[in-house]
Amino acid sequence: MNSFTLTKVVAPEDLDALNHVNNVRYLQWIQEVSEGHWMRNASVAQQEVYIWVVRKHEITYYDAAKLGEELRLETHIAASKGPISVRKVTIKNNKTNALLVSATTDWCLVSPKTMKPARIPEEIKLLFNSSETTT
Repeated sequence: MNSFTLTKVVAPEDLDALNHVNNVRYLQWIQEVSEGHWMRNASVAQQEVYIWVVRKHEITYYDAAKLGEELRLETHIAASKGPISVRKVTIKNNKTNALLVSATTDWCLVSPKTMKPARIPEEIKLLFNSSETTT
């Protein structure tokens, strides 16, 4: 499986009134790790021809992260069909490996010229492991 990982250290601006990471910040990180995976794997030419837009997020929160904790964000593609790619993201405490957040996001491949969905080509599927995809 072709996965991508980022680490984050919880900073004061990440916290909400309860002194743990704000749900909106988790969503930003989910998007950041997902975009990082695309940017690492896709060529500049592919990035110019295609963009990804979110169709649906499903996020489950298991535990709170607090100031100064180091978090590990990991993502991979679980499946693809037509223009839709299903991406999984987990956010864990990097020290204890405790699962804090899991997310499943449906991303739609779009042509930036037409802003219409585009079927995911095999060359893109192969960037993220063809064994993880279906047509």
